[in-house]
Amino acid sequence: MKFDVAIIGSGLAGLSVALHLAHTQKVVIVSKGELLDGASNWAQGGIAAVLDSGDSHDQHISDTLIAGAGLCDEAATRFIVEHGREAIEWLIEQGVPFTRDDQAELGYHLTREGGHSQRRIIHAADATGHAVQVTLEQQVRAHPNITLLEHHCAIDVISSKKLDAGSEPRCLGVYVQDIKADKVLTIAAQHTVLATGGAGKVYLYTSNPDSATGDGIAMAWRAGCRVANMEFIQFHPTCMYHPYAKSFLISEALRGEGALLKLPQSAGAAAGKRFMPEHDERAELAPRDIVARSIDFEMKKRGLDHVDLDISHQPPEFIKEHFPTIQARCLEFGIDITRQPIPVVPAAHYTCGGVVTDMAGRTDLPGLYAVGETAYTGLHGANRLASNSLLECLVLGRAAARDIEQQAIQEQADLPDWDESRVSDADEEVVIAHNWDELRRFMWNYVSIVRTDKRLQRAQHRIRLLKEEIDEYYANFRITRDLLELRNLVDVASLIVNSALERKESRGLHFSRDYPQTLPRATPTVLAGQ
Repeated sequence: MKFDVAIIGSGLAGLSVALHLAHTQKVVIVSKGELLDGASNWAQGGIAAVLDSGDSHDQHISDTLIAGAGLCDEAATRFIVEHGREAIEWLIEQGVPFTRDDQAELGYHLTREGGHSQRRIIHAADATGHAVQVTLEQQVRAHPNITLLEHHCAIDVISSKKLDAGSEPRCLGVYVQDIKADKVLTIAAQHTVLATGGAGKVYLYTSNPDSATGDGIAMAWRAGCRVANMEFIQFHPTCMYHPYAKSFLISEALRGEGALLKLPQSAGAAAGKRFMPEHDERAELAPRDIVARSIDFEMKKRGLDHVDLDISHQPPEFIKEHFPTIQARCLEFGIDITRQPIPVVPAAHYTCGGVVTDMAGRTDLPGLYAVGETAYTGLHGANRLASNSLLECLVLGRAAARDIEQQAIQEQADLPDWDESRVSDADEEVVIAHNWDELRRFMWNYVSIVRTDKRLQRAQHRIRLLKEEIDEYYANFRITRDLLELRNLVDVASLIVNSALERKESRGLHFSRDYPQTLPRATPTVLAGQ
């Protein structure tokens, strides 16, 4: 199969690249599941952009730099923020039904989230990601220049260096497993774009969908690309605590509209007490890392399973208008948020680090791009500011598409087929399930919100043993989606732990009991590719 551009991943970053390119390029989108299965579809809050005359680029940049704890790349931040309005206007042109407000300057309602000094979050009620994804999905499915390969799992990018050690390094395409047909396809492409999202599934508790297994980060790492700032994993402070809710995310926008964090009934005499003002003067509107650590502190100090998030003091009509999805979902679990608080816990939410790219999405391997949560642009620094992630997907998606259009056409060689001649069917799939469970549990226990060198070293040792087992399994048995994802997760876990061990300070999302101070000079953690 030959294409101009192969896009791995079907979230907002991948779909925006595809739509910007499809008028001139033959594009294939590879998706592990259906197009709407990724994290973009789950995004509730909205997209941050300067859309009101009372706001400014400098204010948005300042808020981002403060949240990023000194580690944001200021030039990258300015580039992304300054292109925010045109990205939103493009979505409006595509027909995205953002929530209207006739009294507002632009005619759209803007909300505010933690860390933002202004109301600048444009949204579609409390299901922005879904509204955007559905709109773009319809256009992608209808476009004659876009081929969709749903239920296909990327295995590895194909590098010229792997085929001929003496050749100039270049990405030539990708090997992909057709999950339903159980066969491997070889896709040749002039340009390959990694848009596979983050790696939340490396942890036991996550707000991410099942597809968030760090595939793009691991594939780029194995292809020799640098990876940066993987120690900075954002834990969303408020995911629903319920045995059947599978960490349903409770949007930060609730706190933006007045929801309060309180101690639950199990706290005894302290039940119903607000605790955030004791941790930060911004209380519930403090950046996510502070809120997550504060909740973690209260839970461990008092032996709690969860804390409460309470918006029941707001009028029921207001809650139903602004948060219809959250209200409906909570009602499914017997919680009426107009009258009761929501039980919440922190959960792994966003991967701030990733594959090192420039402002056109280019990685260290010519022909290979990375966009969205897979990439490290320098925007998020040590902590992502709320609603900057979808903005980054849009701005860098367009920038990568423009760069690809300007590249000279390369001659496409015939690529070798996937070799399965020396493997057999696995005899015991339980090995994969056991290793997957073990990895996620020790990452949660040793490498989550609060860290120590001793815990990190324990995790590092366990990862080394797991990696040996997984590599042996990968070499001897036919691949499955579970095996591919586990292989990627153990590579990503190693990157997170090694990055965390290199940082001898506490900064943003990385909090170490061994190094509680913040160093005077902020430097990113960059790991060289294999």
